Amino acid sequence: MQGFSEFIDGLTIGFTPVIGGDYRQKDYAYIDLSANNPDLLKLEVASSEAFSIFIDEYLRNRKAKAAYGGYNELRTLYNRSELFNNVAANRNIHIGLDVWVPAFSDIISPLDGEIHSFKDNDNFGDYGPTIILQHSSNGRKFYTLYGHLSRKSLETLRIGDKVRAGEKIAELGDFDENGDYAPHLHFQIMEEMHDYTGDYPGVVKKEDLDLFLKNCPDPNLLLKI
Repeated sequence: MQGFSEFIDGLTIGFTPVIGGDYRQKDYAYIDLSANNPDLLKLEVASSEAFSIFIDEYLRNRKAKAAYGGYNELRTLYNRSELFNNVAANRNIHIGLDVWVPAFSDIISPLDGEIHSFKDNDNFGDYGPTIILQHSSNGRKFYTLYGHLSRKSLETLRIGDKVRAGEKIAELGDFDENGDYAPHLHFQIMEEMHDYTGDYPGVVKKEDLDLFLKNCPDPNLLLKI
């Protein structure tokens, strides 16, 4: 059987939007938020407001409208949250793709699918409101996750509702409802859900990384930003 990463790569031919509105491929700039980025040392990462300013300045300097990145990225910014930084496990490797755009931006489905589950993961530093879609192509099921949404986005959802590629499914939340982050979308692809509903780990510890990378390939294989 074709590997899952190759399968995902083959689903789209070119740039495939997940953010609605007038965003073209050339409007995106890659951003490094890893522990290797010296600019982050100057930043108070515990402050969502300070991080928003950092993102805005980054985009202005590059004449871009959106920033993206973060797959398989070791980050220190999760140290502020006990959800990730605790005695049991130090989870600090990000396995989704972040897209940094303004709060309340439209989120669209890149593929046909249906609502698998949704939940307000309201812990500090968590996803906040989250939607998971189920997709099927050539008889093969898989899932996409959309985190850091607005609470309004969950109000009228029903499990099993159909969505079409390019259809608005949600909007981004602001820091007061998205887990206390600068506004951004966490987008992730999963081959298996492992009994999760409305949630799936997007930050993992080093010891579990190989398992999660196998189940969660680089989302840019699909989006092709």
